[in-house]
Amino acid sequence: MSAESLRHRVEALLALADVQVGGERPWDIQVDDERFYARVIAQGSLGLGESYMDGWWRCESLDAALFRLLRAHVDERVHGWSALFDGLRAHLINLQTRKRAFTVGERHYDLGNDLYRAMLGQRLVYSCGYWRDRSGAPLHDLDSAQEAKLDLVCRKLGLQPGMRVLDIGCGWGEGLKFAAQRYGVSGVGLTISHEQAEYAAELCAGLPIEIRLQDYRDLQDGERFDRAFSLGMFEHVGVRNYETYFDAARRALAPDGLFLLHSIGGNRSVTHTDPWIGKYIFPNSMLPSARQIAEAVEQRFVIEDWHNFSADYDLTLQAWRANVERAWPQLDERYDERFRRMWRFYLAGAMASFRSRHAQLWQLVLSPEGVPGGYVAPR
Repeated sequence: MSAESLRHRVEALLALADVQVGGERPWDIQVDDERFYARVIAQGSLGLGESYMDGWWRCESLDAALFRLLRAHVDERVHGWSALFDGLRAHLINLQTRKRAFTVGERHYDLGNDLYRAMLGQRLVYSCGYWRDRSGAPLHDLDSAQEAKLDLVCRKLGLQPGMRVLDIGCGWGEGLKFAAQRYGVSGVGLTISHEQAEYAAELCAGLPIEIRLQDYRDLQDGERFDRAFSLGMFEHVGVRNYETYFDAARRALAPDGLFLLHSIGGNRSVTHTDPWIGKYIFPNSMLPSARQIAEAVEQRFVIEDWHNFSADYDLTLQAWRANVERAWPQLDERYDERFRRMWRFYLAGAMASFRSRHAQLWQLVLSPEGVPGGYVAPR
């Protein structure tokens, strides 16, 4: 295919989303390297993201452009070789085995606590905030939204002093710290990130909290908890391991316990993530669908509550972007210009996914046997 034909094909695809090459609107793109067109056609989303990282194209409002492309389903019209390879690989092998589980910790969560401290705000909580208070009134800053989210989790679980709580994928330990200080519980946190484990242990020093560098599959049989939660970790489990995951959570819970699952979800069932996300951000990850979760939960838990507040993730991501953009000049030189462009594409793409409703944010409350008399869900 000639260079001119490739350009016309890409321009036609962009036109489906009302995005122009060389246009003057914030969501129009400016192409600075003609190789962009062939790369996008050959590699799909991977080529789009990598060519942005390489400076081949730019856009005044990247999230607005990506939102329009997703809203018009342009992404479904271009599938490069990388997408086909990733699909085949996910079909043939388990991408989220014990051995592979620590890969995302090493490549993403261990990037540097300085980056995450700059981006995430007062609390290192790397999951969606809840942008309303107990009365339902809107909140207007990230730190308040993250505190409201942690409090919502504790209220949904009905935490009481003296309870023992398990956090599967505890991150930097903020969830357990909040629960221990506000609700008087003790707990155990699991993470597959060395950086997170070290930070969380220091953060929770003096509290009745144990932080373990441990995969969820290595929980000891017979170790019981009154409550359990998992905030933004399930996206790394993989569909082949969902039953194992819920079995582990079920074994860890007391018969009258509750488990809260907080996860990004997708509108259709897949077996692997987007090629660009898999290569640069979250290796071996994938978003669960409602069907996949429900099938794995069947005969293991009763679904007491299913809460969708995905619009709040767009707000959270906008706040993260504002924080990290302010911080770039003060951050280490290892976060070079190509890394910054990668990070911008990541955050903008995530905003576009939630804004277009291609991605959801779910909180499920699960019980082993069903809450006697029914469960009343706080909001």
